Amino acid sequence: MPRSAKGARLWLEPEERDAEGKLVRRPSWVIRDGKNKVRTGCARADREGAEQALAEYIAKKYTVPRDRGRHPSQILVLDVLNIYLIDKAPKHTDPTITRARVMTLAAWWGDKTLAEVNGTTCREYVAHRTSQPRRAARPDVTGNPARMVTAAGARRELEDLRSAINHHRTEGLCSEFVGVALPDKSVPKEDWLTRSEAARLIWAAWRARQKMGEGITDRDVGRHVARFMLVGFYTGTRHGAICTAALTQAIGRGYVDTDSGVFYRRRQRTSDSRRSDCRRGC
Repeated sequence: MPRSAKGARLWLEPEERDAEGKLVRRPSWVIRDGKNKVRTGCARADREGAEQALAEYIAKKYTVPRDRGRHPSQILVLDVLNIYLIDKAPKHTDPTITRARVMTLAAWWGDKTLAEVNGTTCREYVAHRTSQPRRAARPDVTGNPARMVTAAGARRELEDLRSAINHHRTEGLCSEFVGVALPDKSVPKEDWLTRSEAARLIWAAWRARQKMGEGITDRDVGRHVARFMLVGFYTGTRHGAICTAALTQAIGRGYVDTDSGVFYRRRQRTSDSRRSDCRRGC
């Protein structure tokens, strides 16, 4: 009697060595699906990345039903999220970030139907997420307690869920309106740096010198930070756009036109390009 298929799963492929014992390939995670083997590109330590690759592989393999006018009790939230990933996520500025948030939603909402999306389950999701450490937390490396997911972070994920449900309904795939209850917005920031405080920060970074033992060398170590702060203060640009900006036009990145003094913050080859004027020498 033939053995039943195990379905798509992760498998840690062992290292490979040639006839002389030289290392050819380090251990890495692969996806086994019947006779197919798909490499994830993730090393042994990157189990989280391998799990995300597996989730994306299953999502691509799965055919999402698009029957029109179904009742919410007949529609899985997982299907709604998959349709959102297919139709909307590729058009976002950074589809990778959207995909990561949707995968987080799918882990909790995946086996529920749209009929189960209500105020109670949304609050349960927020409580679940705020009890988890952030993805980037590395307490074993830093020695500090892991920072937990905030209510604002859970709210942002639920906003994606709301967008996915709205898109699903707009496509005519659901017969009823389904609302998503969001937690309250965070209290807006009230304290801002004064001009003199900002100037002191910039000067401290500009004058910072490397310390070697008990002495201080002439090597500057903070001027790049000072320039970063200047761009941020004068243009109001988020740190991500500043750090990824180029000095020439590049696909997928913003850039600074040093000839005209204009900072194009929106990634090139995307819609609704925005710019902020920045005088030379600021």
